Amino acid sequence: MTATIRVKLSIMMFLEFFIWGAWFVTLGTYLLKNLNATGLQVGTAFLTQSVGAIVAPFIIGLIADRFFSAQKILGVLHLAGAVLLWRASLAPDFGSFYPSILTYMILYMPTLALVNSISFRQMQDPQKEFAPIRVLGTLGWIVAGLTIGWLNWEQTDGLQATFTMAAVAAAILGVFSFTLPATPPVKKGQSSSLGDLLGLDAIGMLKNRSYLIFFLASIAICIPLAFYYGFTNPFLNEVGMKSAAGVQSLGQVSELLFMLAIPLFFSKLGVKKMLAIGMGAWVLRYVFFAYGNADANYWMLIAGIVLHGVCYDFFFVTGQIYTDNLAGEQFKSSAQGFITLATYGVGMLIGTLLSGRIFDSYQLSADVHNWRMIWLIPAGIAGVVLLLFLLLFRERRQAATSEPDVALGSAPSMAQAK
Repeated sequence: MTATIRVKLSIMMFLEFFIWGAWFVTLGTYLLKNLNATGLQVGTAFLTQSVGAIVAPFIIGLIADRFFSAQKILGVLHLAGAVLLWRASLAPDFGSFYPSILTYMILYMPTLALVNSISFRQMQDPQKEFAPIRVLGTLGWIVAGLTIGWLNWEQTDGLQATFTMAAVAAAILGVFSFTLPATPPVKKGQSSSLGDLLGLDAIGMLKNRSYLIFFLASIAICIPLAFYYGFTNPFLNEVGMKSAAGVQSLGQVSELLFMLAIPLFFSKLGVKKMLAIGMGAWVLRYVFFAYGNADANYWMLIAGIVLHGVCYDFFFVTGQIYTDNLAGEQFKSSAQGFITLATYGVGMLIGTLLSGRIFDSYQLSADVHNWRMIWLIPAGIAGVVLLLFLLLFRERRQAATSEPDVALGSAPSMAQAK
């Protein structure tokens, strides 16, 4: 790549994740405080991510891969997204807010694949060239969180501005996208089945008993994951943490550091231990949240946030590598699409609805919740998943010792939310 292209791709990646991090982390707090939403409505709002993840393969497979250049579709989607985010910022109640954010996430989720596609098509050696560009996405998310904390929007009921900030960034990226390198459709004139679009061609991998156990564990572990995305920021603000969104960016820093260490851990520990450590970290994180506070046990809150790197990288990134190693050349893309559909589609769908109901069940008064019980429930779910996984999963040594392709396996976390 030329230096100009590298700079353009880096700006694109930074803005892509700045936009998401600008509003997603504090969404729960905004809905509860500003729009007086219920926990179930908060869960329903976060469910839009699952809807977007399910719809994304159709937009990419039916449009981007066949008819139009990826950079042009990216521009159009972000310009439309800017309008929707602006509308969301003006919504007076949840009923008028939800249609805007649902439509927005249906348009936004496909852009995650588009920015990767645009990047890869410009690279001679993606394994070496992609990671330095992808890290700008993590930096964008961190800067968004730090900006919210620095401007003190959480403590001053100013979170409406997060959507305005994201809308401006989306408009900038929308216009900027038309200056990106040309990325014409790669499957023009070809046909695809529903199975191709959803990755269902890889369903035969479930005949492998160990992969079936991993697959089911991936869906199940996304249920407690939904608690983190939806209610961590409201929890931290309620217990009195200052600049919670900024502090939560430590999770992305942790994710980045552990991502760099994945090859070493992978070769030393193997698949089963890596996945088990990741699930165990989920249990520990929620226990820390259950017993942490803004006083003597403040360190537990920080530890729970920093554990994000272990929670995400050790389970989800390792799982992507494990899937890639088992799939073979013919089904690599289908297999990744299949596991993404299962986790961010099915698993998160169940988790967002369940977490909202549990949040409402343990509301003691208008602004007070029994957070200990709210967090011990996902800790228990993660613990059961971990126990069953340890009992039933059998590791094949060749899957554990294959060389991990971390650069290509670094899908965005939403600690989130990436």
